[in-house]
Amino acid sequence: MLDLLPDLFDKYPQDLNLIQFPWKTYGQKTIFSGEVVTVKCFEDNSRVKELLAQPGKGKVLVVDGGGSLRRALLGDIIAQSAVDNHWEGIVIYGAIRDVAAINTMDIGVKALAPNPIKTNRKGLGTVDEPIELNNVLVHSGMMIYVDLNGVAVCDKKLTL
Repeated sequence: MLDLLPDLFDKYPQDLNLIQFPWKTYGQKTIFSGEVVTVKCFEDNSRVKELLAQPGKGKVLVVDGGGSLRRALLGDIIAQSAVDNHWEGIVIYGAIRDVAAINTMDIGVKALAPNPIKTNRKGLGTVDEPIELNNVLVHSGMMIYVDLNGVAVCDKKLTL
């Protein structure tokens, strides 16, 4: 399957909410989906690192970084941890770094832009807090569907 979202929106137009941003695609998985785990943090990826070091089979980490492009919330070491722990993918409303390395990994990543500057880890951030991305409410336990066409969420698992 080359495109997931167009088919899902054709079949379930009332169930899906598109999170419209100028997403950029990274990693080798261009199509991924799973149960949402939310993290809200601003220029501090402490919670991102902690979560991606835990088992993530069937899950997608959705990070509300406040849209900041000043610090990268994901780099190659944390991305490799996500691969090792079987996360389906990562969606970051913010920046990432180590793009060339991440692009060789078997994971899907959506983010706004690259930035080579790392965060200062202070242990800040909240997990499983509802977040709002471009007027779409996203909470842990929702389902997220991602492909080259964009990012969409809904309250239940959808099938084609």
